[in-house]
Amino acid sequence: MVIAGIDEAGLGPVLGPLVVSASAVAVPDELADESLWSLLAPAVARRSGRRRLAVAIDDSKKLYSRRRKAPLAALERGVLSMLAARGRTPSGLRQLLGILAPGSVEPAREYPWYAGLELPLPRAVSDTDVLLAGNALATAMAQRNLRLVTIRSEVVLAGELNRLVTATRNKSTMLLDVTLRLLMHLCRRKDTPHARIYVDRQGGRRRYLSALQRVFSGCEFKILDESESVSAYRLTSRHRCVEIHFCVRGEDLRLPTALSSMVSKYVRELFMAMLNRFWCRYVPGLAPTAGYYIDGRRFFRQIQPAMQKLNVDRRLLYRIR
Repeated sequence: MVIAGIDEAGLGPVLGPLVVSASAVAVPDELADESLWSLLAPAVARRSGRRRLAVAIDDSKKLYSRRRKAPLAALERGVLSMLAARGRTPSGLRQLLGILAPGSVEPAREYPWYAGLELPLPRAVSDTDVLLAGNALATAMAQRNLRLVTIRSEVVLAGELNRLVTATRNKSTMLLDVTLRLLMHLCRRKDTPHARIYVDRQGGRRRYLSALQRVFSGCEFKILDESESVSAYRLTSRHRCVEIHFCVRGEDLRLPTALSSMVSKYVRELFMAMLNRFWCRYVPGLAPTAGYYIDGRRFFRQIQPAMQKLNVDRRLLYRIR
């Protein structure tokens, strides 16, 4: 059985990308209902700092804060250690995207602030710490016969996001379309014939059947639940049986969904680091931004003279919604 989760980061800001990620772990059938946090203890914890080598895996909003001394450290340690447990050790953003989101590398060339994707990793923790934590994770997973199947991200840069929102006329519809790409990626893998996928519920939407039927044609569907807290569906075909659960606060319920939240936030923050570095080079004294509405508008206003000199298309930078 494969237990998977999908979550996003960056839907609300006016600057920077939207990132949606999926994580999947293969578990023995008899352990499918067990908490992966419990199965992987003591190598994994929900909070950082409680055990020296334990890797914190939780909702990114609980692990990341710009007020912390090293705001990126917990996210970076969790994401890179999980990749290290699978034998992947990216030394820069380009390599990381090659693992997580290979389709995003070429589109990034269109953006002067992302061109080259030259950002060394890790940035807030040490290589040694990542390798040690990764080894501990790999040992804990092997002891429980668990296996990381995949971590995959969809990076929607501002220009594409503006095109998608214009086409759908609805940001929530756009997010669902991107989420469906990841659901298709998970469901079509040969190593995920039987899976449960937990998706953080998107806004107030409660019914997803028609959207699922649109992308999984030829499958039979059964509605398992459509309540205030969860919308769940089972799709079956000749060689596949998959349950998809859209859950309120899904990142609190399942480790793969929490890991996806961390991956999405980590990748988004790396893109924001590049965006800030570029514009601070051209605008002396410019304060960096996280890209959210009020401060994002301040930042955008202050860089407009530089944008005009560089002939930058605002649609590549500032979101229309």
